[in-house]
Amino acid sequence: MSYPIASVGVEYADKLKSVGVRTTARLLDRAKTPKGRKTLAAASGIAEPKILRFANMADLMRLRGVGEEYATLLEAAGVDTVKELRNRNVANLTKALAEANARSKRVQLLPSEKVVGKWIAQAKSMPPMMTY
Repeated sequence: MSYPIASVGVEYADKLKSVGVRTTARLLDRAKTPKGRKTLAAASGIAEPKILRFANMADLMRLRGVGEEYATLLEAAGVDTVKELRNRNVANLTKALAEANARSKRVQLLPSEKVVGKWIAQAKSMPPMMTY
């Protein structure tokens, strides 16, 4: 799935739009490699670590049902990319998501174990995008 770039980080949306990045899919395409992140950081004026974080979130947002809030929740639970998600245990990840949300309220509705299982299954069928 692809979302408007504002869903990744509102305060940086104008900077990204000024260099032709208007969707999460375009952000991921341009920032999936270290060289791409460096180039995008230089062009946009956004620090490379922020570009990497946004690209990781965009990677997770490829999953059906994962928008900005769930991407940040997954990140808080230690899952940064689709490639990492595919190796997670459903029950353990569901518990980690609940614990992460209890520490810093990120979502109003926690995903069920069934939903987390669907995310993991989707991740297993998707090609990895991010390289480091």
